[in-house]
Amino acid sequence: MIAIAEGVKNEQMLPAKLQRLRQNRALIRWWLYFVCALILAMVVVGGATRLTESGLSITEWKPIHGVIPPLSEAEWEEELEKYRQIPEYQLINKGMSLDEFKFIFWWEWAHRLLGRFIGVAFFVPMVAFWATGRIEPWLKPRLLVGLALGGLQGFVGWWMVASGLVDRVDVSQYRLATHLTLALFIFAYLFWIARRLSPLPEPEIQEQERLAGLGKLVLSLVFVQMFLGGLVAGLNAGLTFNTWPLMDGQFIPRGMLAIQPIWLNFFENVMTVQFQHRMTAYVLVFTGVALAWSTFRVSRRKELRRAGAHVGGFLLLQAIFGILTLLWHVPLSIALVHQGFAVIVLAAAVDYVAMLKGPFAIRS
Repeated sequence: MIAIAEGVKNEQMLPAKLQRLRQNRALIRWWLYFVCALILAMVVVGGATRLTESGLSITEWKPIHGVIPPLSEAEWEEELEKYRQIPEYQLINKGMSLDEFKFIFWWEWAHRLLGRFIGVAFFVPMVAFWATGRIEPWLKPRLLVGLALGGLQGFVGWWMVASGLVDRVDVSQYRLATHLTLALFIFAYLFWIARRLSPLPEPEIQEQERLAGLGKLVLSLVFVQMFLGGLVAGLNAGLTFNTWPLMDGQFIPRGMLAIQPIWLNFFENVMTVQFQHRMTAYVLVFTGVALAWSTFRVSRRKELRRAGAHVGGFLLLQAIFGILTLLWHVPLSIALVHQGFAVIVLAAAVDYVAMLKGPFAIRS
């Protein structure tokens, strides 16, 4: 009789434990969504920093002390004097006034401050959730990976800036593209965890078999396109060949393989870098529309159909933003919309693949 009573008691406790687990998952999910929103803001601010040529205005890496900006006229003059020592000032901005310097300084300072805030916004809640037992054991190492990636991103950011302090007037396009791609990978990683902590419906086998490959292809192409976009930004390639759909009066312009060895053209030839960004955009839009169409054919789930429509529709809209950015010679407003909306496209692609994968299983 005692054993039976204990069994009944355990069965009665199970719904309460399950409810607590769901509540904990909801807290962690919304926390990760918040961090993802901050990363989206970071990408936009980073784009503004690049477009305003502000990224080299702070010539030192001070992770702690750098939080405090110059507070006196003497400190401002000291920062400006440091900037005067680098090639960008000597070859491009020679004679810049203190007020002009403050404009570019504040963009870079805000970019770095936001990066620090993201680190705090991730670390402090993680410690609190961990200490109160709200994080499931299998999730702990995944969150530690996210923390490590954030630290790596800070190092990569300085590695990028350092490339422009000696012998160059701007940062390396390779390092800029790496910095941007890593930020987007962190966004996708955290968004993937958050989405699969949601109470998603279980996918159907037919959906997984017929749509998973296409969904992963779109997600992979989005990352490739974002890396190529980083190269475009690093070379200021958007300021050239500002016509569409033709480049230099041709669909496939001459001169794309002018640099030797040939492989360098894909990373250092402005014409080639812009061309490959255009071509990948066409492939992405076609593949995204194909994914949306295939989803409507294969799946009966409204949630998955909606996710597929988001991918296809967002890619079309992003292509329009890209064309306008090019034709209007990269104005700050539309260029930032184009860069920020790229993160929304990435979120849609991750969401689609997460829908096909289903929620994380509840583990004992």
